Amino acid sequence: MDFIDYYEILGVSKTASESEIKKAFRKLARKFHPDLHPDDQDAKKRFQEINEAYEVLSDPEKRAKYDKYGKDWKHGEAYEQARQAQQRQQGAHQQGGFEGFATGQDYSETGATDFSEFFEAMFGGSRRRHSGRNYPFKGADFQAELTLTLQQAAHTHQQILEVNGKKIRITIPAGIADGQKIKLNGYGDKGHDGGPDGDLYITFNILSDQRYQRKGDDIYISEPLPLLTAVLGGHKEIETLNGKVKITIPELTQNESRIRLKGKGFPIYKQDGKFGDLYIKWFVQLPVKLSDEEKSLFQKLRSLSA
Repeated sequence: MDFIDYYEILGVSKTASESEIKKAFRKLARKFHPDLHPDDQDAKKRFQEINEAYEVLSDPEKRAKYDKYGKDWKHGEAYEQARQAQQRQQGAHQQGGFEGFATGQDYSETGATDFSEFFEAMFGGSRRRHSGRNYPFKGADFQAELTLTLQQAAHTHQQILEVNGKKIRITIPAGIADGQKIKLNGYGDKGHDGGPDGDLYITFNILSDQRYQRKGDDIYISEPLPLLTAVLGGHKEIETLNGKVKITIPELTQNESRIRLKGKGFPIYKQDGKFGDLYIKWFVQLPVKLSDEEKSLFQKLRSLSA
């Protein structure tokens, strides 16, 4: 496995803060999102690389292991546990353990920058047992980031997520929130020597929407309203996340006034049939051009109001 520079992929320095890493990821994710480049395989590959880099660098524990072990960061926990086992064995003057430990070689002092020699001895083809003792290790946990549009997050649907070269089909419940993290047990790296498989943690990134502003389970929109409808009342059809609704407009509806449509907002996570509310702010539209007849009628209206 070749070394991949996650810092270079996100375009940040090795001393970048968490906020700088997140800002860089969001900028690149929006630029290369597959929805914006449906037929561009290079953009899809770039988006996967960006996700992979963020999976590691956004998690302080995984980032620390990556900085220390390089391409072998996923086995960092196994390395530390094996080192501790070696120290206990040496303290008790016992033989056994992993091949390479029995020689007394200290891999932390070999000068190797990526610990590859240790992992070759630990997990490679030369591995063998001494004294019949086993050292089971849980597989490394994986971190993934999945970017959704607001419309996608509003509906239960399936997506295929590629993690570490493996495609996983997951069902995303409606109502998932920006920044929300879910755990899939056993979908991480394979366990070692009978140990359990690691887990997969997925963090969701919900893209902002030009029309709909989400606050919790409520949705806020701004909607134009013709002047005559605002003055005389009438009806207006509104597009919501779940289809169109027809609204009755009362007479003398004021500019920037708000109404609430109960239960027409965002679906509530894992509560089937329950939704937040939709808030609509009206912006009364003035005519940009008047015919002579229309101008005459407005003048008559002004004289009546004087």
